[in-house]
Amino acid sequence: MTLAADARELQDDIIRLRHDLHREPEIGLQLPRTQEKVLRALDGLPYEINLGEDSTSITAVLRGGAGTAGAEKPVVLLRADMDALPVQESTGVEFTSRFDGAMHACGHDLHTSMLAGAATLLAERRGQLAGDVVLMFQPGEEGFDGAACMIREGVLDAAGRRADTAYGMHVFSALEPHGQFSTKPGVMLSASDGLFVTVIGAGGHGSAPHTAKDPVTAAAEMVTALQVMVTRQFNMFDPVVLTVGLLQAGTKRNIIPETARIEATVRTFSEHSRQKMMDAVPRLLRGIAAAHGLEVDVRYQEEYPLTVTNEDETATAEGVIAGMFGDSRLTRMATPLSGSEDFSRVLAEVPGTFIGLSAVPAGADHTSSPFNHSAYATFDDGVLADGAALYATLAISRIAALAAAN
Repeated sequence: MTLAADARELQDDIIRLRHDLHREPEIGLQLPRTQEKVLRALDGLPYEINLGEDSTSITAVLRGGAGTAGAEKPVVLLRADMDALPVQESTGVEFTSRFDGAMHACGHDLHTSMLAGAATLLAERRGQLAGDVVLMFQPGEEGFDGAACMIREGVLDAAGRRADTAYGMHVFSALEPHGQFSTKPGVMLSASDGLFVTVIGAGGHGSAPHTAKDPVTAAAEMVTALQVMVTRQFNMFDPVVLTVGLLQAGTKRNIIPETARIEATVRTFSEHSRQKMMDAVPRLLRGIAAAHGLEVDVRYQEEYPLTVTNEDETATAEGVIAGMFGDSRLTRMATPLSGSEDFSRVLAEVPGTFIGLSAVPAGADHTSSPFNHSAYATFDDGVLADGAALYATLAISRIAALAAAN
């Protein structure tokens, strides 16, 4: 049987794990129920297991049984993120979240179950592997920088030497038709930064604003000015996305408050624009505050860097996908996505690539389906076996190529 056929034989187990994970989503770096479920799936397989100290991460190393004794064996890393989002689920699926205010709205339950399925496929072929495989089960991708935590704790060197290449996968609930894989060499996802602003004025009566220092009007001007700045100071062919998601001030309509708060997310697609934003945003906001006779506290927080894939590793992954599933299942993205990923930290250290997989329900309109992070986002179990097979095949084929080149 082929590896893809073997994956289909495991499909019921992979689906069962996915549903179990979906019912009990956990947020952040501490995912004890999730960790327990993954460890149960790995139980009895010949992996060396290491658990995180600062998080509930799992690093599993499979030692290949082939190759020349004493030779430096290739190492391939496969990553899946495990955490959920603070979203109240509204999908109505039979295995809906049991926890109020938590949902696997980004498909990480699929990533985790696919990699657990790949763990079995790889273990069954251990004797054919002339190298080692590192499985990176990562918590805290959704804003908690779990990848950085695992890198600090040594995941990239878990096999005894630095991984030669790394692959990650991400499902989508929209964008492409069901079962379509997508890749892009170079910049694939934007960098993500946070902007946190407090405008400091002096409170007073709403009927007499001249006796106070109104932070609300200054904050409103700042929101508009930020959008204008993006269109006037940045090249449209090197785009910047700045979205204010929080604008907060006051307690009652006739009271001028002491302060107003703004929080925004900033997405950039080059290091040049990212550095320029770090300078331009505080300068603009301080200028507006000064013009109104106010103070302002501006915190520009660096979060996830650009996700940059290696051109050769992307081409390798494309060849594997086409060979397994046919050219019609593969799309090369024309432009980067404005989402961000902490797998970017792995790709900054190790050559590799990131692969999209559409889990849009079969027959659904991928152009209008609710997208990741929506309370209505649904992901089709039908892609799970293919994802597990791809994870395993990438590791097997890349190890074989690296071993042959040594």
